[in-house]
Amino acid sequence: MSLKLRFVEQARAPGANIAALCREYGISRQTGHKWLRRYHEHGPLGLVEQSRRPRSSPLSQAEDIVAAIVELRDRRPSWGPDKIARVLTVRFGREAPSRSTVARVLKRLGKVKRRRSLARLWTVDEREHVEVRAPNELWTIDFKGWWKAGNGQLCEPLTVRDAYSRYVLAAKLVGNKTRGTVKYVLQQLFKEHGVPLAIQCDNGSPWVSLQARGGLTRLSAWLISLGIRLIRSRPGCPQDNGGHERMHRDLRELQLRPARSRASQQLECDRWVVDFNHVRPHAALGGKTPAEVYLRRVRDRER
Repeated sequence: MSLKLRFVEQARAPGANIAALCREYGISRQTGHKWLRRYHEHGPLGLVEQSRRPRSSPLSQAEDIVAAIVELRDRRPSWGPDKIARVLTVRFGREAPSRSTVARVLKRLGKVKRRRSLARLWTVDEREHVEVRAPNELWTIDFKGWWKAGNGQLCEPLTVRDAYSRYVLAAKLVGNKTRGTVKYVLQQLFKEHGVPLAIQCDNGSPWVSLQARGGLTRLSAWLISLGIRLIRSRPGCPQDNGGHERMHRDLRELQLRPARSRASQQLECDRWVVDFNHVRPHAALGGKTPAEVYLRRVRDRER
């Protein structure tokens, strides 16, 4: 998916030579124009998958909209009315439903579950606070809890996220939590996105060792040698990295519908990342997607 997105980005640039780009990416011109057409019609989501609905449908426009609302809700159970309404605006334009209309449809169809309000406890004692003002100032990293694919293989994603833009940099299914595995993933990210100023992690392995001086492990020592500041959450306080935990809650929708194998599950993770970064709007970003904030700000800084 990242290959398709890079092709589309370069092909849409002023003066782009489509034929030359197709040769560079090893695709036919027909395929290249097909990707561009799908991106123009459906945005990044058009590169992920195509709708199975017939081109001609007896459904009215209103029924089409209701079907689209249900389809998005079933595919993305964590999405609320606001996100669904924003995504459907791209698809239906002026005919798109409002947030209140989406909420009403979901309620009538029994797609809304009432949640009991939870007491929220806040504490700031001994918490190291970091204020981020631009992309790549702070990355957050953690392992999400594992689940099993249909064939019984374990799936445990290593996730990395830019704190400023909420852009998910990686959701890689790894075979273990060793230093070498994590280091390899981070090296690939550094090559593609640059080195962040700081990384926030928890107090578990391989980030922290209770037996080493200062809690340093070989991995954390390597990160410090690159000039990266390490920020550790307080023990037993997942709220210190609340944004990352919230992202993991959204990623849980893949766990509810496991793929048949670990390789297939990684493909689903890749699709989820594209959807999260390029399609899903975030209220905290003013309705923008993480890709709009992360990519634009990184380019501005490079200039």
